[in-house]
Amino acid sequence: MDTREASETVGTVLDAVGEAVIADRNFLETVLTGVLARGHVLIEDVPGTGKTLTARSLASALGLSFNRIQFTPDLLPGDITGSHVYNEQDREFEFNPGPVFANVVLADEINRAPPKTQAALLEAMGEKQVTVDDETRDLPEPFFVVATQNPIEQEGTFVLPEAQRDRFMVKTEMGYPDREGERELLDRRADRTTQAPTVDRVVDEREVTAIQNVVETVHVEDGLRDYVVDLGRATREDARVDVGVSPRGIQRLFEASRARAVVDGRDYVAPDDVKAVVHPTFDHRVVLSSEARVRGVEKEAVVDSVLGSVDVPAMPD
Repeated sequence: MDTREASETVGTVLDAVGEAVIADRNFLETVLTGVLARGHVLIEDVPGTGKTLTARSLASALGLSFNRIQFTPDLLPGDITGSHVYNEQDREFEFNPGPVFANVVLADEINRAPPKTQAALLEAMGEKQVTVDDETRDLPEPFFVVATQNPIEQEGTFVLPEAQRDRFMVKTEMGYPDREGERELLDRRADRTTQAPTVDRVVDEREVTAIQNVVETVHVEDGLRDYVVDLGRATREDARVDVGVSPRGIQRLFEASRARAVVDGRDYVAPDDVKAVVHPTFDHRVVLSSEARVRGVEKEAVVDSVLGSVDVPAMPD
């Protein structure tokens, strides 16, 4: 598969998901960018905007297995990873895999579970494996997590620790649909016998991996590589920031930029690709100082300042 074929396939996947999910095209492109770059996606938005439908529809279009985990205060790590259960017939313990053993895992309202349970996903997200009772088991390939959280209702929730947030390649928001979109949702609900929108499979597991491999071949000029590094380092020099973007975050921007280039049908990264994904990649990694938080400084404003302070490299003819 070459870049042109990968881009056309990605476009077909986006069209299929867009028929079921009432959402901005750029939002869907951002989510798929994270998937193509072998990363994980955090969606933060109010309930009822279609986050769960987005994850389920994406899994269907990509022909991948899907599991949903509802995070609650009483959820245990073993409820995610699985555990060993005694088989009376064979008189031995056998492993009962948890819902994390799927290609696409929806961690719904991830911040409602305590940190110990949230941490159960850390190894899975970072190493694509889980360890239970000193036994390590590989997860399916491809594997990615789509996590959701509600930014408004904070009572009874647990803030995601820095290490957990850093595991997500991109963080994005769905936002409310426009008036036409909300009217379409109303029309769908007019007949309660109508089934929820479904998405047909567009590709399969093998093709998803092939597209991810195409992303790895996208060329990035030396000047753009320096640009990506300088953007990340500039976040650490801002007086409003306690903790800037980590080296992992810089790598994720590099990877996401290559994936975005494929979405746009190019085998090379342009500065616009970096700018298109820098907010979803950097914003959630920036930790503001106490003074900046009191003053109401937004992380987006910090990243905007960084974009304005770092010179954009000229592209060769």
